[in-house]
Amino acid sequence: MANVAVISTAHIHSKSFLDNLSKGTDGRKAYAIWDDVQDRGQRYATQFQTRFEPNLKKLLRDPKVDGFLICAENTRHLPLLRKVLPVGKPVFCEKPLTSSLRDARKAAELQQKCRTPLFCGYMQPFSGVMQAVARQMADNVFGKITRVRFRNAHHAAYGHWFDNPDLQWFYNPELSGGGAFMDMGTHAVHLLRSLFGPVTEVWATIRNESGIYDTVDDFGVAHLRFASGVLGTVEAAWTQTGGIGGLEIVGATKSLWNNGKDYVTGAPGQPQEPVAAQPAKPDRVDRLVAVIRGQVPVAELDADLAAILDSVAIMEAAYLSAKKNKWVKVGSATT
Repeated sequence: MANVAVISTAHIHSKSFLDNLSKGTDGRKAYAIWDDVQDRGQRYATQFQTRFEPNLKKLLRDPKVDGFLICAENTRHLPLLRKVLPVGKPVFCEKPLTSSLRDARKAAELQQKCRTPLFCGYMQPFSGVMQAVARQMADNVFGKITRVRFRNAHHAAYGHWFDNPDLQWFYNPELSGGGAFMDMGTHAVHLLRSLFGPVTEVWATIRNESGIYDTVDDFGVAHLRFASGVLGTVEAAWTQTGGIGGLEIVGATKSLWNNGKDYVTGAPGQPQEPVAAQPAKPDRVDRLVAVIRGQVPVAELDADLAAILDSVAIMEAAYLSAKKNKWVKVGSATT
C-alpha cells in the first residue's frame, strides 16, 4: 500500500494528483484529505471517493499514512512543512518549495534535522528526453556549452484560468508570492539548475502585460550566469498564445532545440538528429509513491533538493533584479 494524505487542495494541480491516486492499480490511494477551507476539501473528498479529515493533528499522527502531498498556496508551504516534516514520512510539496529564500532556509534546516525525504512538483528533469540530454552532456556531445534557454509558458491569463474562486489565490501576492514567473518560471529555473549547476547572478524583467490578473506579473524573462560560465535565459508567461517552448542548448560542437515535434541536435552542414529518449524517472505523485517504497536513492533525492533550494534563491534574485533593474547575486538556502 501507499496511503497518501493530501494536505490542502488549493493548487490547480490538486485534481490531477488526486486523479492519479484514485486510478492507481498498485495499491496507491488518497487516504484522506485535510484542507483549511473545509468546503473545498470536502468537495474533493467526495469527488475522489476518499474521506475528509478536519483535524490535521489527527491525520499527522495516523499510523496508516505512508506519505504526504502538500497542495497549499505557495506562501503557506513553510507553516505546513513545519508540521509535516517532523513526522518523518516522505513529503511531496507542490512547487515552489517556498516563495522566499528566508522560508527556504528554514525549510532546509528543518529537513536536515528531521532527514525526511522531501521534493517538489517538478517534472522537467525526469522526462526521458531530458534524461537523454543529461547523458549527451556527460558524453560531451555539445562540446563547450556557452548558452542555454528554456521557455515555459501558456495562456492562463487570456484563458481566465484563475477566475474560479478556488484558484483566485494565484493572483493574490500574499498567498502566491508572485505571478506567472513564480508559477511557471520556477519550472524553467529548476530544469536549468538541475542540468547546468549553480547560478551566481541574475538579471530579470518581470511585468504584467495582459492587464487581466494585474495584481501580479504574467510575464518574465531572466538571464542567469552559471558558475560554470554558461549564460542561461528563462522565459515564463501566462500570456503565451502560440510558439514553441522548451530547452535550447548552444554548444561549440552541436546545439539542441525543439523543432515543434521533437528535440533534435544539429550543427551547420549536418543533418538534424532526433534525441532518443531514455527511460524516464518518476515525477510528482509517481515519485512520491516510489520514495515511499524506497525506490529512489537518497543521493538522488539530496541532489534534487539542492536544486530545489537553489531555485528558490534564483527566483528571489530574479524578482529583486526586476525591481532594481540590475544584476543581483544569488544567495544560498543552506547558509
